[in-house]
Amino acid sequence: MTMSQQRLAQAFVELAGGALGEPVDPPVLLAALASRSRELLGARACAVLGQPSETGEAQVYASEAGARELVLGAHHKGEGPGAYCQETGRPVDRTDLENPTVRTRWPRYAAQALALGYTHVAAHPLRGRERTVGALVLFGSREEPVTDEGLAIGQSLADIVATALLREDELRRTHTLAGQLQHALSSRLVIEQAKGVLAARRALTMDESFALLRGYARSHQRKLAGVARDVVEGRLDP
Repeated sequence: MTMSQQRLAQAFVELAGGALGEPVDPPVLLAALASRSRELLGARACAVLGQPSETGEAQVYASEAGARELVLGAHHKGEGPGAYCQETGRPVDRTDLENPTVRTRWPRYAAQALALGYTHVAAHPLRGRERTVGALVLFGSREEPVTDEGLAIGQSLADIVATALLREDELRRTHTLAGQLQHALSSRLVIEQAKGVLAARRALTMDESFALLRGYARSHQRKLAGVARDVVEGRLDP
């Protein structure tokens, strides 16, 4: 294995999220994608626009400050290849920023990029089967162009990070749902126990016991499960 092959293999392991079973830290992973892309792909600069959670704010990580500010500002304006990738899930091929058509399509973006010394740009979506969680944006200059090889490897890096982020988001949602179900089950169990306590204590039917619990909870603006728990633990006799 050559040194470049070894570095690439190490990058794939890192960007896959580390050891199996360990939680993925999305900001760390997105920042690593930006730095590893700059290191391995030979482009002038690399930036990553990421939104791992559907409800979270998009974040930008980049190999240099100018690229970060450019991509973040363009995202807020809905302009540029990063915003296009995240919205459509489609890649943007190597694009000449000095082309009049491109400057008409992305006027502010193209002007700012050229001022930073970027002459062309390409972008890959961070996409899974269900949704796109961001974009990898590659900036090239005449001295450090975005090559065909760099584009191919860049898409592979973007794909592996997207897989890791979506897997982590799914695990998080699964854990949240499991916690909600466990809470609902525990609440239901304590309510049934309280009904039994009241039924035995006052010679009531289970329906009558439940009505008593519910009436007390409503009149005292308390949650039913909390009232039931106090009954079961002997702190309340409604």
